[in-house]
Amino acid sequence: MRATETAEIDFAPMAHRGRILCISFSDINSDARVLRQLDVLAELGEVTTVGYGDKPASATEHLSIDADLPSLPQTPVGVAMLALRRFDRIEFMAPAVRAAYDLLKGRKFDVVVANEARAMALGHRVAAGAPVVADMHEWAPEERAHVRSWRLLVKPFMTYQCRKYLPKMAAVTVVNDSIGALYRDRFGVQPRTVRNAGAFRDLEPGNVHEGSIRLVHSGGAIPGRNLEALIEAVRELSPKYTLDLYLVPGRDGGRYLDRIRSLIADEPRITLHPPVTPDELAPTLNQFDVGIFSLPPLTPNHRFMLPNKIFDFVQARLAVVFGSAPETDRLISEHEFGVIAADASAQSMRDALASMDEQQVQVFKQNADKAAKVLNSAEDCAVTRNVVGDLLLPDSTAP
Repeated sequence: MRATETAEIDFAPMAHRGRILCISFSDINSDARVLRQLDVLAELGEVTTVGYGDKPASATEHLSIDADLPSLPQTPVGVAMLALRRFDRIEFMAPAVRAAYDLLKGRKFDVVVANEARAMALGHRVAAGAPVVADMHEWAPEERAHVRSWRLLVKPFMTYQCRKYLPKMAAVTVVNDSIGALYRDRFGVQPRTVRNAGAFRDLEPGNVHEGSIRLVHSGGAIPGRNLEALIEAVRELSPKYTLDLYLVPGRDGGRYLDRIRSLIADEPRITLHPPVTPDELAPTLNQFDVGIFSLPPLTPNHRFMLPNKIFDFVQARLAVVFGSAPETDRLISEHEFGVIAADASAQSMRDALASMDEQQVQVFKQNADKAAKVLNSAEDCAVTRNVVGDLLLPDSTAP
């Protein structure tokens, strides 16, 4: 059966269109995972979203939070409470959480979907007894554990939130099986996997031209994403390699993006582009040959990464070169659409890229074309559809 047929047979039976709340402390229109989630939720009911930015297309109503309000308790009092481990006092102390609660007070919903751990307490409170689905995305307790202040102050709070609220959830979803195993072993829940795969795109692999291998990377301009290693690797390669970067500015006022711009400065083979929308990404990437990504294994989320960009690259019919990680290694090896770099260093990325000639890249692109029929969002959307759809049935009850 083709992957694109899955959605036609997995609709959960619906007695009525429910009232669904989706909470995400992100700019939802730049959050591809939440946008896919909303497309499914909109099939099932009238969707109210709460988050930063403008109203998403699939939402019936959007309650916007000021983008300058942090979603963690970063005020002086909040930091003091984190240090004192007074987690019961600070669940609703984060400015964005308080603002969202004020917007939601008195509203009634049939199902609440809380994206990431920082939304669980709010989701549970405003649900008022309605079932709550926690889409944890990745491993919350060590999201940024490579940062000392985060590790000392926020990690214990996230662990507390998971211990308190995960058992109260009607369902839990995560980005991959490895992350799901962490939640199962630590908190005793049984997560369902919803990968970060995008929709199937009807594209063809482009031709690789003799004497030219066009590399591309897309993603956030965020410290820790190892963009420096990609730039260094390309500088050390022969002139036939070029690198195009499509970077989304981080929430740091563009400081890290400026740093990357300065690193590129005098290298004519590296081009920095403005970001494109999720809908535009696959056709934009399709003009290139190899998608590249490398992430040092500083946290469990890094070690067990299965980022949306590997699916984006496949849908764009690109070969890939990724730093080694169990989940991505498995996909690359199973479908034979790229090369695995030994580690996250610039040297390993350079060696992996240099190992491919134009003919091999073309074969990888053809294999990505075959894999695109499987590595798309049809199966993952069906999981969300069934989880939320079952909770909207008249006789459903939250655990």
